[in-house]
Amino acid sequence: MAEVIPIAALATGPVRLLDAVRLRLRARHYSLRTEEAYVGWIRRFVVFHGKRHPRELGEPEINAFLTHLAVKDRVAASTQTQALAALLFLYRHVLEIPFPKLETLIRAKRPRRLPVVLTREEVRSVLDHLHGAPKIVATLLYGGGFRLLEALRLRVKDVDFARAQVTVRDGKGGKDRVTMLPQAVREPVLAHLAVVRELHRADLAAGFGAVFMPDALDRKYPGASKEWGWQWVFPAGGIGRDPRSGQAHRHHLHESVIQKAVKQAVRDAGIDKPASCHTLRHSFATHLLESGYDIRTIQDLLGHKDVSTTMIYTHVLNRGGVRGVRSPADVL
Repeated sequence: MAEVIPIAALATGPVRLLDAVRLRLRARHYSLRTEEAYVGWIRRFVVFHGKRHPRELGEPEINAFLTHLAVKDRVAASTQTQALAALLFLYRHVLEIPFPKLETLIRAKRPRRLPVVLTREEVRSVLDHLHGAPKIVATLLYGGGFRLLEALRLRVKDVDFARAQVTVRDGKGGKDRVTMLPQAVREPVLAHLAVVRELHRADLAAGFGAVFMPDALDRKYPGASKEWGWQWVFPAGGIGRDPRSGQAHRHHLHESVIQKAVKQAVRDAGIDKPASCHTLRHSFATHLLESGYDIRTIQDLLGHKDVSTTMIYTHVLNRGGVRGVRSPADVL
């Protein structure tokens, strides 16, 4: 039996340190994106201090790095917070030493901005300039309030046509939720899945057909990764290799495919607003409020942990003459 080496013993140099970070992140089932982000921030932290080992760095060095991000690099508050979370993980779970108090840390300012929202006519125009899978995905973003990756990570088994609803698995914060399946997209999704099923059959015949399974379910349920219900609703165009396991399988569509298509559709529609995929989610919430649905219902559909996050859309409604205020210029 192989000797089990403590994680702290691995963290003896820059390269080994990052390997230890990856091991700890994977042991806690962090996503690949979070792993890449945390490893990147820890690498930047080590390089910032002349490649000194973090064991030799304390509160002054951590403060200097995070303050540099806010003052010199002028990063967003969320970016600085992510860097702080990466260092917190490093000290607590990899080096296993107390994280120092950062009493003199300069925090990046978090501006309060209203989200960009499209009118119903603008949404219709954008969707009319989309085709194929990008149009279906964009309709889900607007019609069900999905985040982009939530839509792209949908599995066949999570789409319930009988109840006209979709189960979003492992959304932001690791939570599941249920949202609506728009009737406008029901038939296109059915036709799309018929094509995807033929693609899956061809993959099986070629010796592939397995998809990534969450939380080691492929070991608990051998063969489930090749079952139809576990397949991606929006599979990628080719076979790729999992960066962690090295196994070859078909992943879901990359988000850049949809992002580029929506961006082009916004331009083709002649819309000057800086609209993106996430703008469709903002428009979903705002238009539901306009239709009279209560804020708690919209909070559940969006998957917000706190209703205060959802309340931002009430401020979007309060612009202009929505409150019944008449401009004095119109009285002249």
